[in-house]
Amino acid sequence: MEQVKFFENSHFYKDAEKTFLKHKKLIKEHLLEADVQHVGSTAVPNSLTKGDLDIQVRVRPEQFTMAVKTLSLLYEVNEGSVNTHSFRAYKDDSTVPPLGVQLTVINSEFDFFWKFRDVLLISDKYRKEYDDLKRNFEGKEMEEYREAKNEFFVKIIETPEFKNLG
Repeated sequence: MEQVKFFENSHFYKDAEKTFLKHKKLIKEHLLEADVQHVGSTAVPNSLTKGDLDIQVRVRPEQFTMAVKTLSLLYEVNEGSVNTHSFRAYKDDSTVPPLGVQLTVINSEFDFFWKFRDVLLISDKYRKEYDDLKRNFEGKEMEEYREAKNEFFVKIIETPEFKNLG
């Protein structure tokens, strides 16, 4: 079983930002109209991170099929993730830090990654709460952490901060 380990964001920020900019450019070369965003904990200063980089690629519904084809050529499909008509996940474990790419249709049920990032950026309270959750799962099973993380994000969805993000 995979155990979870967290690090201070400052250890990864420079590499994460450099890798993000490189992959944003690559994605935008192929998907001109995509909204490419750095999401996840490496996008939130002073937070704890597993040390990976998350990118959200947001497209309009009519662009989704082409985006799936395009990203499938650029990245490995993340087989362990959800696969729907409005969401696909990809990865590249060879980058520094390792990369996860979430393709979402704008305003779909999975178009929330950027909102979670923004809530954590505007609320020290929620960022600290999320970091405390991570500290509680340090060295424990990844699946247990993911369950608790999902519960935390269900709570965040109900906050005024999240709802005000449109």
